[in-house]
Amino acid sequence: MTEAKRKTLAVFKFASCDGCQLSLLDCEDEILLLTDHIKIANFAEASSHCERGPYDISLVEGSITTPEDEQRIRKIRSLSKVLVTIGACATAGGIQALRNFADINDYIATVYARPEYIQTLDRSTAIEEHVHVDFQLRGCPINKQQLLELLNALLHQRKPQIPNHSVCVECKLAGNACITVAHGIPCLGPITHAGCGALCPSYNRGCFGCYGPKENAHPDTLAQHLAENGLDDQDILFLLRNFNAGAKAFAQVSKHYEKGKQKDQNH
Repeated sequence: MTEAKRKTLAVFKFASCDGCQLSLLDCEDEILLLTDHIKIANFAEASSHCERGPYDISLVEGSITTPEDEQRIRKIRSLSKVLVTIGACATAGGIQALRNFADINDYIATVYARPEYIQTLDRSTAIEEHVHVDFQLRGCPINKQQLLELLNALLHQRKPQIPNHSVCVECKLAGNACITVAHGIPCLGPITHAGCGALCPSYNRGCFGCYGPKENAHPDTLAQHLAENGLDDQDILFLLRNFNAGAKAFAQVSKHYEKGKQKDQNH
């Protein structure tokens, strides 16, 4: 394919650990097969060569946490024909969204010797809360096979074949017995988006929701079930407030159990 017909790809980072960008680098041979169709125009993690844009496809990792982030993501959006958010930080605010449930000034005063020099927002938010997002790829980190499927779909102008079912379906496909039913282990599998291949339940560990809430997740129903089976409010909070603590479905329910926890402590 000629240089002019290749799609330009850019990868950008905000507040994150770089894990999702590493998933892209981990594609290695698969990415080489795409070089006839994709030109990597801006990817600071992989190359010092950075073109200014515009870009056909932009992959964005990380959450918005500073005023500068807000300005920068709007600029990236204006330069991108298609903008895809990758990973829990970009789609739900990430582990740093735990700040959303506390007073950010308390954190700053505890961590930094000169807090007056710190400029930050009081919340860590998903990219979609600031600009239009064309597609979200979940996970912490993302599944590289899902990423390749997404890129292939964008190149061929078709809908990506990314499953929207829960981790429970992946457990069934793997032949796993339900660890909650069989062993009483708390698990977020019924409300968590598929993508990990049921990694944790396959090793008798409860899913802790690193792929975020699935469509129509109903975490309130699962939380109620866990409470009825002996899990206290603090443990339910621990389950819901993890990599996807800022996801709306998880955050709304966790606030209810935070109030319950505080009520118990007051008594």
